[in-house]
Amino acid sequence: MTTRTFRVTVRGVFDALTPDQRAELLARAAEHDVLRAAFTPEGHLSYDIAARPAFTFRFRAEGEEEEDILEATERAEEAAKAWLTQRGYGYKSLRSQAEDLSQAPLGKRQRRAAAQKSA
Repeated sequence: MTTRTFRVTVRGVFDALTPDQRAELLARAAEHDVLRAAFTPEGHLSYDIAARPAFTFRFRAEGEEEEDILEATERAEEAAKAWLTQRGYGYKSLRSQAEDLSQAPLGKRQRRAAAQKSA
């Protein structure tokens, strides 16, 4: 069976942060800059708390069946909630989006490479 790769994005908004929590997030902002964002198995958090209280977690997961994307999404949401809760950060408006990369359209370079392989 073929392994599928899923990208799961969990978005939300920090809620009711204390001044200390906000200062902590600001101090660690460079680690969580969107320019460093990556889809990782453990999840990567990005935010710009100075601009707005929104955050994004990016997860990479794998499965064998198309339906595995639902379980991957649930695991990603739970992991994001756990990370926030462990640090005492309030949050709201959590929502997720998942993509099965085996179903993603090929870019121009990928189509050209695939055509060359089959020729």
